[in-house]
Amino acid sequence: KGTSNGSYKGHRLFTCPEGCAVFLPVSHISLRRWSRGQSHVRNSTSPPPFHIGQRVCFPLNDSVYGGEVCFCGLLPGKSSSGMYVGVLLDSPFGNWDGFYKGEKLCQIPSPQYGYLVHINKVSPGTAVETCRPKSRRHNPLHQIKQPILKPVIPPTTKPPPMSPPASTSKIALMPPTKQALNIPPLPPPKPSVKPLPPVPPPKPSSPMLPSDPEPLQDTNGLQDLPSPLRSPDDTDAVFDDGGGELEVGSMVEVNDPPLFGVIRWIGRIGGIPEQVAGIELDQEISAGTDGSYLGERHFRCPANKGLFVKLRNCRRDSRFPAPEAPVNQVERCNSVAFAEWGSERVDEHTAPLEGDEASELYQGWKRGIQGHLNSCYLDATLFSMFSCCSSADWVLFWPTDDETEQNSKQAQDLLRCEIVNPLRRYGYVCASKTMALRRLLEAANQDMGFTNKEKDPEEFLNKLFQLLRVEPLLKIRSMTHQPQECHLYQLFPRMRSPSCLLLLMPRFGKDFKMFDAILPTLSLDLTDLLDDTLRQCSICQTVAEWECSQCYEDMDITPGHLKQYCQTCNTQVHSHRKRVSHSPVKVSIPEGTWTGSLHSARQKMSLFAVTCIETSHYVSFVKHGPLITDWLFFDSMADREGGENGFNIPHVKACPEVGRYLSLTEEELSRVDTASLREPVRRLLCDSYMCLYHSPELSLYK
Repeated sequence: KGTSNGSYKGHRLFTCPEGCAVFLPVSHISLRRWSRGQSHVRNSTSPPPFHIGQRVCFPLNDSVYGGEVCFCGLLPGKSSSGMYVGVLLDSPFGNWDGFYKGEKLCQIPSPQYGYLVHINKVSPGTAVETCRPKSRRHNPLHQIKQPILKPVIPPTTKPPPMSPPASTSKIALMPPTKQALNIPPLPPPKPSVKPLPPVPPPKPSSPMLPSDPEPLQDTNGLQDLPSPLRSPDDTDAVFDDGGGELEVGSMVEVNDPPLFGVIRWIGRIGGIPEQVAGIELDQEISAGTDGSYLGERHFRCPANKGLFVKLRNCRRDSRFPAPEAPVNQVERCNSVAFAEWGSERVDEHTAPLEGDEASELYQGWKRGIQGHLNSCYLDATLFSMFSCCSSADWVLFWPTDDETEQNSKQAQDLLRCEIVNPLRRYGYVCASKTMALRRLLEAANQDMGFTNKEKDPEEFLNKLFQLLRVEPLLKIRSMTHQPQECHLYQLFPRMRSPSCLLLLMPRFGKDFKMFDAILPTLSLDLTDLLDDTLRQCSICQTVAEWECSQCYEDMDITPGHLKQYCQTCNTQVHSHRKRVSHSPVKVSIPEGTWTGSLHSARQKMSLFAVTCIETSHYVSFVKHGPLITDWLFFDSMADREGGENGFNIPHVKACPEVGRYLSLTEEELSRVDTASLREPVRRLLCDSYMCLYHSPELSLYK
């Protein structure tokens, strides 16, 4: 039933008839359970090797500890790992409470007196001293480097010496040879050291033997060394995976002198109770593989460069400096760490600059608002609202109650004097200022994500306006319902004319867009969307009393506009057979008598900024003057200085081409080859997230 004649990958390790040899991990090997009456071996129905209350001892950390057996058997769900012994210790150094994966195995009065250990590491004894090893000074075995206890079968014959190759790693895993199956030999010591004396066979119930420091004969880049003595300290850690912060891609070293390489795979291998790392070595070794272990491929690498070792035996490559300890980036963002990037406080109200003055102030590196730790949603929104426009300045001066609204007053002062005024005067704001605002938002909303996680501009603005306790920007009403208040809206509603309109584009979330491209209009006419406002009949220009949404797509009547009619025109239009099924609705008009043609001024709003998103990163386009070419592009994280603990560099540049494309008609834009679009234009048309409109006249009265 075997698979070999004693050869493994072309190497003759021993001789036997064809099909009578098998190679497998040594952890799969245990004392044979005889079915007949051998007195020295237990059968399947015999009692456990240790009985409850029996005195035992086991070595740990160069010492030997003793206690009484309170459990001996297989662990629930870990039968393949062999038997374990629960010991009630004589001294309080334990870490086991008698439970394993929620199942009680025995009674332990205190976890400090409980310890769970593999049966191979336990020896019977009436006193601790019976198992205590001799001092290192008198025991030559303790002079061996890195002693490791290894279970073996009592030797029956003197093992022959073996000469291992020098390139073999001491800590690699290997399929055991026939000698390992029956008689684990002691390899000869180094030539400068006299051969070790024969080691007396240990007791059958707990055989222990220190392994030699020299490498064992191996193949396939694998060699067995058992785990060091340890006991589980929780229900899921019977075998300590170790490895610390090592992961796939980590540069590591193994053995001494070290072999260097990169971890290509981490996982479990049958019969090995710990996590194993597959390493691609820098240099070839005779025992290396191509990333396969026992015929199963775990990763790919050049031949003779693959090595499998227990993850806990890997250590970081000492040729390179250790990585810096993780730093709390929220706490790091302060005036001390960001001293060289700091910005000044400005108490005097500063009006925004326009035209060439604004372009000169903002253009360049280290301009705008510095980003830090996913702050782009906030940076782009604030730069859009306040850098070149004053229509939202009423937020900065909204009255607050000093006694009952301390947080609101603090946030308003921070926004006005630490962010908006310095931005308009010096063209730059440090990330430590916006982090202070983010901390206030987080504290006020009990949301732990405002200081370090990605957010949406509308979520930020809603929370900011709630913190400042300002009056909502919009009043909206649906049909006959009462007006509702809000700060942002995603559709054109019936509403009171606002001083500033933040209009979300038709898209859902960061990853899905309803349209491949959106052309923001430079001017919005809101006249026909306002309640209690005189509206003009689409046909005769008198006061409209009816509106029909079903007529909107009718290209025969004022294409591209709402269809609203006076009483006479409404009757005539809906007498046509194409429109007889329509259901026009009555619109509200101011009280009074209105006759004749209507020539009132239209209420319009102008586009002054667009916030865009691409791959979860927000940027903004801002109009800084009256010309169609007066556009700036802002990115709070355009570049970076330093690594993980470095600093983002904000950047502002002119984008005159944006205005030219926004001025095109739909027909003209449809003829444009999208492949020819420059990057700023493509981002504005394809990634627009929120358009900001304002009415300078109304903002004076806000």
